[in-house]
Amino acid sequence: MEEKKLANNCSFAGIKPAMAELPYPPIQVRQKNRNYADLLSVDYCGAVSELSAITQYINNENRLSCEKCSLAKTILGIAVAEMMHLQKLGELICLLGGEVDFVARQPGKGQKMWTPAYLVTPKNVQEMLRADIESEKAAINQYKLHMRAIGDNNVRAVLARIIKDEEYHIMLLLALGEEL
Repeated sequence: MEEKKLANNCSFAGIKPAMAELPYPPIQVRQKNRNYADLLSVDYCGAVSELSAITQYINNENRLSCEKCSLAKTILGIAVAEMMHLQKLGELICLLGGEVDFVARQPGKGQKMWTPAYLVTPKNVQEMLRADIESEKAAINQYKLHMRAIGDNNVRAVLARIIKDEEYHIMLLLALGEEL
């Protein structure tokens, strides 16, 4: 009996982060502020967070790569941009005197460790893209809320720049939905 081999021919070589073509402000803070660090920990690894976005996008990319290569490549580019956001938030948390781990420290709500239960992973591609768009919108709203609570212009500038990427991701995801 002849052995059959299946191979995924979707090459991810050269994937670049899907992000707005704008520079990031310097990663710096005026002074240590544990309250600001705690707010950013929610953006880092809360239910609506960069860690959740990365994990959701990587899962989507993996599930799409065998049959929808170009879609999977775009999703991976978005995931790479989210990884850059996670890294920048980690640096800010550290500079602010916070802890970089997988615990979201929500003022007045306690601490909660990141969990994959935060993810939305529908099987249908259209529903997947809708869930990703909703996640991006929720992230933008949360960043805006945190910007209002943070008095450090340096931190706010980084969050505002991250929002530009999240808005770009929504545009890409909407375009992908139209191509289906």
